[in-house]
Amino acid sequence: MKICITSQGKDLESEIDPRFGRCKYFIFYDTETNQYEVVENPWREAPKGAGTQAGQFVASKGTKILITGIVGPGAQVVISSAGIKIVEAQGKVIDAINKVKK
Repeated sequence: MKICITSQGKDLESEIDPRFGRCKYFIFYDTETNQYEVVENPWREAPKGAGTQAGQFVASKGTKILITGIVGPGAQVVISSAGIKIVEAQGKVIDAINKVKK
């Protein structure tokens, strides 16, 4: 299963970024292989529509669970329509992944 976590840094020890559409990085974690990919958020500085564009991107990566802080209404529609479960969390990325995996 693929999990996407919004992150302030590039590794699993980083803090979760509470801003979905304006997060610094997306970490895509595969629970089957325990491998992850880090992608810098290209919509972080977008004047508008950052959340919606980020939501479409996260959905295109095959994400099943999104771990983040706040998700705006536009992004929420895109994410929910894609069947992605949203989990609100704070703290370290790895701790949130381990909670979801249990």
